[in-house]
Amino acid sequence: MGLSGAVLAIDAGNSKTDVAVVTADGEVAGTARGGGFRPPATGVEPAVDTLAEAVTRAQEAAGHLPVAQVSACLANADLPVEEQQLSAAIAARGWGTSVEVRNDTFAVLRAGLLEDAAPRGVAVVCGAGINCAGMLPDGRTARFPALGRISGDWGGGGGLAEEALWHAARAEDGRGEPTKLARALPAHFGLDSMYALIEALHLGDVPAGRRHELTPVLFTVAEAGDPVAAGLVDRLAEEVANMAAVALGRLGLLDSSAPVVLGGSILAARRPGLDAGVRRELARRAPLAEVRVVEAAPVLGAALLGMDAVGAGVGAYERVRGWFG
Repeated sequence: MGLSGAVLAIDAGNSKTDVAVVTADGEVAGTARGGGFRPPATGVEPAVDTLAEAVTRAQEAAGHLPVAQVSACLANADLPVEEQQLSAAIAARGWGTSVEVRNDTFAVLRAGLLEDAAPRGVAVVCGAGINCAGMLPDGRTARFPALGRISGDWGGGGGLAEEALWHAARAEDGRGEPTKLARALPAHFGLDSMYALIEALHLGDVPAGRRHELTPVLFTVAEAGDPVAAGLVDRLAEEVANMAAVALGRLGLLDSSAPVVLGGSILAARRPGLDAGVRRELARRAPLAEVRVVEAAPVLGAALLGMDAVGAGVGAYERVRGWFG
């Protein structure tokens, strides 16, 4: 290894944090799960405190091995300036000799790249939101701000739920095209009309945080042949393929075979219409792309990135992949 010591891998999302301590030869010596990582809501230091609780338990399980590399893939590290700020905050905790912070999309990307000698490719992650990142062996990357509509994004579970509600409301009151979403969405909450659901959401009788439950309903209605719902799924497929193709182009990978890794709860679910649509659009936009769906825990990707940084051997990569299955 280039540095002597273990890798402390951190994958932190809005709802949970996973930590793993990986030895120089690829053995997972300790793991822990903690709470969500939300620096925009809590502030940087309280958010890092949440990481610290899980890191402490993982290090205790690993017998407090010396750590050469902290590899932290974090939600809400959307801009380079945010990565720098979080890197400084984590370095101040003294968890390891060297610290590298990346957006959590890179964890999904690295988990799906099997070519450990010179990892390269692009990932699109679609869960609550949508994001895309790419990397080359020389360290160059391609990425998007992924801050929602202000940065040009469309899609993700939250966005799909909002679109479904918009179309269903307009279908019920006559301003829009008829769609079975107008009955299926309120029925999910035991209500008989979109008006009742709109009222319940507005008054807080149905908490806003439950809107994400409507995304699977949208897919079910689409798969039953509803044109409006199917149109939203098709648009998401186009958006995923578009992000991937743009990132491939930025990295000079459009004219060669390169992995496109699909991850996040929505893409990993392999919904037939969405999965087929993404592959169809990628075949048109990036015909040499090799589509992969990654289901491994993203903390594996954080560990692999850390192992890249310290120059791990081939056997170490095989062992850590085997542990995470």
